[in-house]
Amino acid sequence: MEVTIKHKEPRLLALAKSIRDYIEVSKPRSVFLLVFTSIVTMFIAAEGIHLPVLLWLKAIASITLACSGVNAISCYVDRDLDAGMERTKRRPIPDGRISPAIKALYWGMAHFLAAMIIAYSINLAAFTCIILGMAGYVGLYSLWLKRKTVWNIILGGFSGGLPALFGWVCVTGKVDPLSLLIAVLVVLWIPNHIWNLAIYFKDDYRIVKVPMLPTVYSIKTTLIYILLTVVLMIGVSMLIYIYGGFGSVYFWTALISGLAILAGNLYLFFCYLNKKAWLLYKLSSPYLFLLFMAMLVDRLVH
Repeated sequence: MEVTIKHKEPRLLALAKSIRDYIEVSKPRSVFLLVFTSIVTMFIAAEGIHLPVLLWLKAIASITLACSGVNAISCYVDRDLDAGMERTKRRPIPDGRISPAIKALYWGMAHFLAAMIIAYSINLAAFTCIILGMAGYVGLYSLWLKRKTVWNIILGGFSGGLPALFGWVCVTGKVDPLSLLIAVLVVLWIPNHIWNLAIYFKDDYRIVKVPMLPTVYSIKTTLIYILLTVVLMIGVSMLIYIYGGFGSVYFWTALISGLAILAGNLYLFFCYLNKKAWLLYKLSSPYLFLLFMAMLVDRLVH
């Protein structure tokens, strides 16, 4: 009996580690943020109507599986780049914890197939969002633009706004101006998020010859483009306030947090320190979460 237990423990430990690795390759933190944007837009689109529990479950399951699947597939596509970068070489594929690497591709494709089936059962618009997400992030960005142009995240970044759009169309079945504004907000958030990361790890990107903006142009030029997108992001957040019928909770949250992000990037522009770029990168996700939380709270209190 004791021998049997001892044999089982290593197997269970190995299984637990394997599960952890497959979760890690799906990038759960980014999945959480994107799924949250989808949940908030569903709530806003419902306009106070109680949605069926089944719709909530199907929508959350579909967007979660889609995001995790796309992330796993992109990790498979980028496995050669990840192996050469200090920041990413300990990810499950380059670290050899998922081997052969094609297992990650199968894992991601299984997630994505399930996401498509569930989305199709909701409505055609939701299904289209899921398909466009895969085409945009994996096809357009990972397989093509990421290795070809400094504008990779601008041209391929539209997929970042699709989870928010997905949540909306799950409820309404169609796209309208407010849902587009919310999606554009997420797209405009991406440059501040990614380019500050690229500034901090610019040497990594140079080693693997990925033409991120700060590896091709100067830091000052990169920061000018970041500032431009941050100003546009703040402007869109204000348009959402105007056209979305939001109240003071959202307005002040969007204004203060947006100005804080702007001030941080202005400080980085005039007093450049590499570690400050890392700080701005780390603050960018809480900013987006806070903004969507403010939308949710504002609707609840009004």
